[in-house]
Amino acid sequence: MIQFGSLDYAELRFHQMRATVEIRDKQWIDVELHLELEEGMVLPDDFTELTALIFCTYAGEIAQIVPQDEGRDCEYQFTADEKAQLIHYYEQNVKPKLLSMVS
Repeated sequence: MIQFGSLDYAELRFHQMRATVEIRDKQWIDVELHLELEEGMVLPDDFTELTALIFCTYAGEIAQIVPQDEGRDCEYQFTADEKAQLIHYYEQNVKPKLLSMVS
């Protein structure tokens, strides 16, 4: 996680993820990932509950991935490696179900 305006960051590894899919409108689908950290990983001190919000198209393509704290925007962004973990989970576990939902 990288805090906006900071040069310091912590690389998180996720142990388990669980997805919630919600069709927002005729253009976007929201996927919320509930994240469990690997043992020994620690969230930044000002975080309570980390989730990832993925904005997708009806074709299943990812438009954006943003971290959230207790379901709200926060002052952080994911690192490239953290995004890679989230994308891998999405591609393997969520995208096929999403595409079958909207077809």
